[in-house]
Amino acid sequence: MKIAIGADTDGFELKEHLKNYLKSKGIEVIDKTPEKGINLVKSASLVAQAVMNKEADRAVAIDEYGAGSFMVGAKHKGIICAEVSDEHSAKMTSQHNSANMLAIGAGIVGKRLAEGMLDAYIAEKYAGGRHQIRVDMLNKML
Repeated sequence: MKIAIGADTDGFELKEHLKNYLKSKGIEVIDKTPEKGINLVKSASLVAQAVMNKEADRAVAIDEYGAGSFMVGAKHKGIICAEVSDEHSAKMTSQHNSANMLAIGAGIVGKRLAEGMLDAYIAEKYAGGRHQIRVDMLNKML
């Protein structure tokens, strides 16, 4: 699995931590914001585009509260973005919504919780079945 990751200035420190964490678990990470100072619209767009262009399987965008990155991700066709701040939501959005992008707020969650959220998100597979109707509806938007 390839994960595209990016952050604005406020999320940069957590992004660096999570990038190293994922790499330590043997996951290929594509850092779309290697330099600090990119605004949240640009950083979230870069990770969304990595999924859209099939450069990555999933994406993680980090800003201070997560809401901005979520709004940006939701504007990209083919992206199902979820703003999460707990492990259960990260798991369920993967299982029930087939989310291919997470938005995380560095000012909301700490490093250990963010690690757990990514573990849950990556480990969980999309269940399909009754959830496919919702996913099809989401994918028809935009």
